Amino acid sequence: MHERTDVETMTAGLTVGVTRSAQDNGMAKLTPLHREVVKGLPTSADQEVRVLFATLLPGDVTPYHSHRFPVTVYMIEGAFTLELDDRDPILIEAGQAFVEPSGVNMTGSNRGDAPARMALFYVCEPDAPFADPVNRNAEAH
Repeated sequence: MHERTDVETMTAGLTVGVTRSAQDNGMAKLTPLHREVVKGLPTSADQEVRVLFATLLPGDVTPYHSHRFPVTVYMIEGAFTLELDDRDPILIEAGQAFVEPSGVNMTGSNRGDAPARMALFYVCEPDAPFADPVNRNAEAH
């Protein structure tokens, strides 16, 4: 039987990393996957939470783009190489998370021989585009 609890008790449980289990005799542990302080989150009165799933087949490359708000990538399967301007390429493998910063030009690719499957999580202003295309030639001037 599920037990009802108040917000204060639930918040305390999250603080110490546990939640009440449906069973009377135990607690379920929360396992943090990634934690990072970021800049660039929306400040409007309303925000939209989005969760997307993406698959890049071997050889697939994303367009050169930027994001208005930070995007968290969680790799489910395979590997994804992210190339952010002015940084070395970053390989994100299954089970790893990475936050793509806002306002930074980037592209990503699957350089492996298996599909790269990932979940993307972000908060944005309602109806904002996922990404803004960037013209590489215009950036070079």
